[in-house]
Amino acid sequence: MSALARRIKHVSKLQFRSFDFIAVQYRSNSRWKNNNLSIASSVRNTFGRREIRKAYDWQFYSGLTQSFEECILVPQMGDSITEGTLQKFLKFPGDKVQADEIVALIETDKVTLDVRSTISGEIRELKVSEGESVVVGQEIMSYVPCLVENSLKQRDVVSKAEDLNVSVIVPTMGDSVSEGVIAALSSKPGSHVKKDELIAQIETDKVTIDVRSPDDGLVKYIVQEGETVCAGDVIAQILPSSGLSDVQVKTEIGSESSSSVFVSSTSTIKPCQSESRGESRVKMSRLRMRVSERLKSAQNTYAMLTTFNEIDMTNVINMRKKYKDQFQEKYGEKLGFMSTFVAASARALREEKSVNAVIENDEIVFKNFVDISVAVSSPKGLVVPVLRSADKMTFAQIEFEIGRYANKANDGTLSIDEMTGGTFTISNGGTFGSLSGTPIINPPQSAILGMHSIVHRPVCIGPENLIVARPMMNVALTYDHRLIDGREAVSFLRIIKKNVEDPLRMLTEL
Repeated sequence: MSALARRIKHVSKLQFRSFDFIAVQYRSNSRWKNNNLSIASSVRNTFGRREIRKAYDWQFYSGLTQSFEECILVPQMGDSITEGTLQKFLKFPGDKVQADEIVALIETDKVTLDVRSTISGEIRELKVSEGESVVVGQEIMSYVPCLVENSLKQRDVVSKAEDLNVSVIVPTMGDSVSEGVIAALSSKPGSHVKKDELIAQIETDKVTIDVRSPDDGLVKYIVQEGETVCAGDVIAQILPSSGLSDVQVKTEIGSESSSSVFVSSTSTIKPCQSESRGESRVKMSRLRMRVSERLKSAQNTYAMLTTFNEIDMTNVINMRKKYKDQFQEKYGEKLGFMSTFVAASARALREEKSVNAVIENDEIVFKNFVDISVAVSSPKGLVVPVLRSADKMTFAQIEFEIGRYANKANDGTLSIDEMTGGTFTISNGGTFGSLSGTPIINPPQSAILGMHSIVHRPVCIGPENLIVARPMMNVALTYDHRLIDGREAVSFLRIIKKNVEDPLRMLTEL
């Protein structure tokens, strides 16, 4: 370092994005003066006594700065949430990451959070294990920033080949169908396929979908027959047959093709194996644990009571049939039943203010706003996003927000803020065929409305009590009897019944 110090005449530290470049300017025929010794010392400390073998005028030493590791920390999780469980790593030591790429998933009591890299680099070390509890600000992995483009060009043969691959993804399967099963893999792994050639079939609840090759090349399957896949999943890759050596092709297909299942026409049928009578244990997710704690806490805290009623859905169904096409054409959303029930509940909450109140210690807190939580089923459990100021929303706005929340729940992208602060909850068990039930209050709220399936049954109509078949829905209101008396609860449910059976009341504000 003493030889280097005699040749350095200026040092600069340049800030670029979130990392530093060290720029060193050299002078070949001169000696340091006394007042420049401090600069030499700072260079020695910055480089950590690492030897520099090549010197260029204002050369940026990316190789040196790459040795400086950065850490990825647990991000903020929202109010009142300080810890979570590291559910899964998506990147591992040796993997390259780009800026803002998801590297890990952290599961909290309410949502699953994405952990993203701040800059491009290469993963160096995992600081924690999957399934381990982590807190905000904790280091979970380290990586080396890639400061120059040259570092990204150092890839092996397999990486170069992968850049040329074409991914085959599961196509959209239609409304209300989100997953299917790989029924057949039509080509042998490593065989040559042509563009638009059938390579797989996916069986859903309704139809069988053909998956075709997007390009000519060699097929490499990533899934096996019988495996469940969702829309957008990658099931195979098409390797270009030209421009790759035999070694590259074998490297790409070799190990993974052995794991893919291909049944030839001459294969023999094996005898059925005896079914295992053992048992398996799966650790509960933090979301499921938190839901179970809150539900049991509600049972232990509230004096819960449920009152029932039935609603004639004839007018709502007729309105929906008459205007659903015009509604969707104008607003881009389908006209469902939830908008009617949300609007009716909002009116009922305005009239029966005790249902929109909560108990805090020895006080009753009346809410002067109506924020209705809508229970939505997601792949990881039940979530309850909130419709803010629902009493001021139109049918179109309600349907738009519910659709947006449903998509985010399926994608796992709901934020904490979108699920906190509701004053009343609506749960629609009818979508799963429930005929009747008693919902549990969502703390700290004081009541919840349960909707159920629509079933045609005989009812008496008119002054002559004519018996006719009508589409009827059972509804249930579970409420905290410490705060809400039976009279208020029954009146609340009757207001909803009156408005749903005659939806023109809400449109005319009668």
